[in-house]
Amino acid sequence: MKAKLIFVTALLLLLFQTARAREKPSIPEADRVRLAEAFRLSESVGDHIWPGWSKVPFAVLLVTPDYEFLVRHPKPSEDFAPLGYDPLLRCEVFYRKRTYPVRLLATFPAIKGSALSTIVVGQAENTEVLTSTPWVVTLFHEHFHQLQNAQPTYFADTRALNLARGDDTGMWMLNYAFPYDNRQVQERYSALRRLLADSLNAQTKEGRASKLAAYLDARREFQRSLGAEDYKYISFQLWQEGIARYTEYRVAQFAAEHYRPTKEFRALKDYTPFGQLAEELRVGIFSQLQTRQLGEAKRLVVYPFGAAEGLLLDATSPSWRKRYFVDKFDLGKYYEAVDRQFATTDKSSGRAAAGSKGRKGVGLR
Repeated sequence: MKAKLIFVTALLLLLFQTARAREKPSIPEADRVRLAEAFRLSESVGDHIWPGWSKVPFAVLLVTPDYEFLVRHPKPSEDFAPLGYDPLLRCEVFYRKRTYPVRLLATFPAIKGSALSTIVVGQAENTEVLTSTPWVVTLFHEHFHQLQNAQPTYFADTRALNLARGDDTGMWMLNYAFPYDNRQVQERYSALRRLLADSLNAQTKEGRASKLAAYLDARREFQRSLGAEDYKYISFQLWQEGIARYTEYRVAQFAAEHYRPTKEFRALKDYTPFGQLAEELRVGIFSQLQTRQLGEAKRLVVYPFGAAEGLLLDATSPSWRKRYFVDKFDLGKYYEAVDRQFATTDKSSGRAAAGSKGRKGVGLR
């Protein structure tokens, strides 16, 4: 009788433990593969694009319809329960009931009690990117925001812009009252974006020099047409969001040239090659640069415009990224490093001055 009681007790305990195990959720397999690919690609990218990027935690909160899964975060809050070590993700995984929208794609200190910026992202099919490869590369847009936020004086420097106007939530970055509907500002912006595209598309030395000079003149004129605070705001947005979009393209380009995706990632039904995505991103930057109207798209113009400026700086001042975290919040500062001979024309010969030799257009063609 005693042996039978022990057997029944053990059986009930086993059934209870099995039921408890079944209660625990798990990251969907496709999402595990996507996350693992992003982390693996991050190791390959390292500091090739941005110095110090490899040292920044790639903390992600994956939002699914019922649960949120936290990975690569050093200090999960008490509302998370452990799932254990995931050998594919090579990290501990934690979970909780969903609190954020399933379509969210943002980076901020999302974990209670921690100032670490965390990428909060829905599953690919629930976000605007829809499929696996763009989703992975979009994580690098957000991971770049983690690098921005990790700079020692980033938050103090953003406060020093004095653009919050009493808002201590950070929403001023989205809601600042920039004069998008001002007709003169719209006209000068339209002229500026055309000159930016022309500068990137120029194919001859003479054309590059003259178009760049015209663009820089128009950029200064655009600055003069704005109030000091308005210029600080649009410059900040180009610096922050435009270069994050530029970084997406550079990561896709790097992956196409230097990285081989895993067989698990290639086996996903919605997989596309990184080279194809890089081309789509490049074309998208220039298409949006030329079609987004300031009065209609408003703040969204900064994504293609800032990305295009990053490409122009690559062509004219390749060391600009070394200054990015030193001279913050104004891409215009980096044009000061452009070779003056490239930005002017030799008056005596009427030809592009020395210094432009060998540079190629980087635009649509």
